[in-house]
Amino acid sequence: MVDDGLDRGGRGIIADPLAEARAIVPVLCTEAPKIEALGQLTPTVVDALHARGLYRTLLPGQLNGYGVGIETFVKIMEVLAAADASTAWCVGQASGCSMAAGYVEPEIAQKIWGDDPRGVLAWGFQVEGRAKVVPGGYLVRGKWAFGSGGHHATWMGGHCHVELPDGSLLSGSDGKPIERTMLFRQEQLTWFSTWDVVGLRGTGSDTYTVTGLFVPEAYTVRRDVAEERRIDDPFYQFSTTSAYSCGFAGVSMGIARGMLDALKQLAQTKQPSHTARMLRDSPVMHHLIAQNEAVLRSARAFVLEAIRDGEACIRRDGALDLEAKVMMRLASTTAIQRAKQVAEFAYHEAGATAIFASNAFERKMRDIHASAQQVQGRTGHIESCGQYFLGLNPTARFI
Repeated sequence: MVDDGLDRGGRGIIADPLAEARAIVPVLCTEAPKIEALGQLTPTVVDALHARGLYRTLLPGQLNGYGVGIETFVKIMEVLAAADASTAWCVGQASGCSMAAGYVEPEIAQKIWGDDPRGVLAWGFQVEGRAKVVPGGYLVRGKWAFGSGGHHATWMGGHCHVELPDGSLLSGSDGKPIERTMLFRQEQLTWFSTWDVVGLRGTGSDTYTVTGLFVPEAYTVRRDVAEERRIDDPFYQFSTTSAYSCGFAGVSMGIARGMLDALKQLAQTKQPSHTARMLRDSPVMHHLIAQNEAVLRSARAFVLEAIRDGEACIRRDGALDLEAKVMMRLASTTAIQRAKQVAEFAYHEAGATAIFASNAFERKMRDIHASAQQVQGRTGHIESCGQYFLGLNPTARFI
């Protein structure tokens, strides 16, 4: 770890992660083009994230984490994404994965995160794994894509269906196959370079595989299942879906914020062709800037309100009720869509300036569209929320 002389209060973690996110913004702005070219975070950025403890935002204090909750997590995502979306995305993914700490035995959590100051868990999205039950654990084979930030993780996860000795799949009470996540070390897998994309190029979201790997039972986790929860803290009444949806909404809002602020700065000096005044002096621009500030800020306020209402629900009832889950889903999906709208406005109004790779508009525009394509931004989530408001039971599992 980088020795930066910071006082970490005896826990290995400093007190204010939001302040630390702001502190590394100059580093991210400098490194962003290099991240884009490399296709993953640069060593300088990874070192800075570890030095500031930003991979540990959602980890509890006993694992040398901040344990600050989802609202602060969203604000951190915004700050990082305004400077470099790929960095924010990787931190957001690892933070969501770190919620697995609440569902493994304490000694395993300590080994993955507590004993290693650079301990990071990441995993991919698609479930293409099988974990065959054998004495003491599972024999695992699988292939997983979208391994965002995985190249810098010490541990990786593979979501698997559980195969019983007779070859059948273990199913839940609803008859659907149970998904269990296998945890294994970075050196136990094989990476394949598949991340050739338009935006978020620096996340290194490649594909990885394992074949015939034995994983002990203790190194497996079934997320968001109350019977397997090991940390009795109200925070873990939030699901990993809650963390991902709000966190990635924060990424999109941060990108939009970065573009809107860049447009305001550009307006101070740009005189569009065929006009006699600066962009900042245009009454049309006055109206549009204010309008888009309102769009972005109202979307952000909805997200933060939904999180706070969720926290109040947990304090009152001991768990999130369906309405709290629906509102967090509606707020986060809406925020992603509104952020894209604001980013497109900023890009368009920047004119020909925005099309050059020498400025950040072009890269951020690609990043916001890649961000909005992820599962958290799906328009179908709005339908599920509408089902709830009309007295129906939402059909989507992402609520």
